[in-house]
Amino acid sequence: MDAIGNTCRSETETNQKKIEISFSLPNKVGQLAKALEIMKSHQVNLYHINSKLNRENSEEFDFFVICDNSGRLKEALGGLKQFSTNFEIISVPWFPKHISDLDKIVPYTFTCEKELEADHPGFTDAEYKKRRKEVAAMSRSYKYGQYIPRVEYTEEEINTWRNVYTGLIDLYPKNACKQFNCNLKLLQKQRCYTADNIPQLEDVSKFLQKRTGFRLRPAPGLISPRDFLAALAFRTSYTTQYIRHRSKPEYTPEPDICHELLGHVPLFADEEFSQFAQDIGLASLGAPSEYIRKLAMCYWFTVEFGLWKEENDELKAYGAGLLSSAQELRHCLTDSAEKKTFDPSEACKEKIEPSKIQPYYFVEDSFDIVKEKMRAYAKTNPRPFDVCYDKSTQSVKVIYQ
Repeated sequence: MDAIGNTCRSETETNQKKIEISFSLPNKVGQLAKALEIMKSHQVNLYHINSKLNRENSEEFDFFVICDNSGRLKEALGGLKQFSTNFEIISVPWFPKHISDLDKIVPYTFTCEKELEADHPGFTDAEYKKRRKEVAAMSRSYKYGQYIPRVEYTEEEINTWRNVYTGLIDLYPKNACKQFNCNLKLLQKQRCYTADNIPQLEDVSKFLQKRTGFRLRPAPGLISPRDFLAALAFRTSYTTQYIRHRSKPEYTPEPDICHELLGHVPLFADEEFSQFAQDIGLASLGAPSEYIRKLAMCYWFTVEFGLWKEENDELKAYGAGLLSSAQELRHCLTDSAEKKTFDPSEACKEKIEPSKIQPYYFVEDSFDIVKEKMRAYAKTNPRPFDVCYDKSTQSVKVIYQ
């Protein structure tokens, strides 16, 4: 589901490797060697270093360094800051600073142009694959502020939606978390969701914006983890518009319109959950690749396949991958489904199964505990700066620590 698990590098990913700093050291033998040892001991690679005599203080040399955004960079710069004077982070890796900057990202998608995998239900259906590409292509030219392209769904596609929708509606009251059920009723009351019509992304996005400020952005397929998480930082979710194959309405190995609208949207209409998803996105901005991979795993085992307990210790699903698959929604709450206590530091090490029923699920006693654990895990972010979000301007500001 979504982007998680894709190891291909996006164009944004290639811009995450370098950070520029400057500092001053006393004009004494061995001072530079000590500074370089700090970087080396924290496994930070240097691309460039330049020095010049300080114009205002002849007893000091000024250094300009371009280093790798990897290793234990945060600790390295912390040590260097204590050891030097005039320490300054000049520039950080590029990432979107305003919601409109998402237009500058050319996200890598790996399920639109290439052929479907052999385990996809539509693998041998040439007509389905052609239609899927047509719908996916509609999102290619989308820019922030534009109306999301409307799709004229066929009767066959509407029938697939109807089968998915009616199959899940009966399961939600008992299996889905209360926040999900509450917002689903609102969507139904406003006639956004019915069994006889596939909702348009533009209409649903407007509903979300009024509720929590979240919005949908059309996507041609799975988006790379860095780009997908970056959008969440601006309360934006990349969303596909094509629908799963009619032969397997209960399950899909990739995100489709059913997964997006039935799995994600009702919880993006909840303020607390929206903030939770946005916090994961904010933690991703400018973070090194290894941390992005870890965040993606945490996202996978919470927002996509998470379980938590409600009153009377009743286990409920809140993950979109579960809430959009009748087959897996029934399975995940049974005794035969393996459960593990949620621990971000362990979940980030797990391997995912993007095209199969999950072999296990992470569970917590409440949503509050899930949030607390993810906030604590976010403090391990190795980037040497922080960001804060201004909802009035839909922008982020870099805060140097």
